[in-house]
Amino acid sequence: MADKIRILIADDHPIVRKGLLMTIEEHSGLSVVAEAGDGETALAIIRKLAPHIAVLDFSMPKMDGFGVAREVARLKLSTKIIFLTLHDDEDLFRAAMDLGAKGYLLKDSAMEEIAAAVKVVAAGGTYVSSVLTVRLLEKQRQPESATTAAEAWAGPGAAQLTATERRILRLIAGGLSSKEIGSELSIHFRTVENHRTNICRKLGLEGANALVRFALQNKSTLE
Repeated sequence: MADKIRILIADDHPIVRKGLLMTIEEHSGLSVVAEAGDGETALAIIRKLAPHIAVLDFSMPKMDGFGVAREVARLKLSTKIIFLTLHDDEDLFRAAMDLGAKGYLLKDSAMEEIAAAVKVVAAGGTYVSSVLTVRLLEKQRQPESATTAAEAWAGPGAAQLTATERRILRLIAGGLSSKEIGSELSIHFRTVENHRTNICRKLGLEGANALVRFALQNKSTLE
């Protein structure tokens, strides 16, 4: 237990908590040490158990996720916050980050991204839901010249990609999550995750959102 990442799950929907717990505990290095159905209970658990990570729903009774995060910051507690939400609103995302959150997951893709998010945040990084990352990058990125994109795509690693991996890249550029890609290709989303890992290895990409960024930057050459 000592070497595991200890996690609190706080959501007022028991089914959501159960799904997250089952997904998280498939990974040997992760352990859910407590659950909470409201914000006040979540804060009490954080103060008592000091989990490494608290996965907090925005909307909870008694105290919402923002309220819990504010108290964690005010009390200078070491627990890192990952917000869990249905909302992909950019202003809400910015507000969450301003509160010191280290992760932001949309519920639609939480089951497939939660383990990666926990690991990234526990290691000191920041994790943003891949679907939201696509939207933010599409909004912010400046048009690139065709030459620049072609050069990026023409690296030695690109030649090693299989036809399936190239198709997955196209779907990532289209904003699809691993679960949606799995449905599109009639394969399990964990198989998609394995493909994503292999693509990153072949292209020399590192970081939680590097693959999404690469796919977007080279979108025109993937058509």
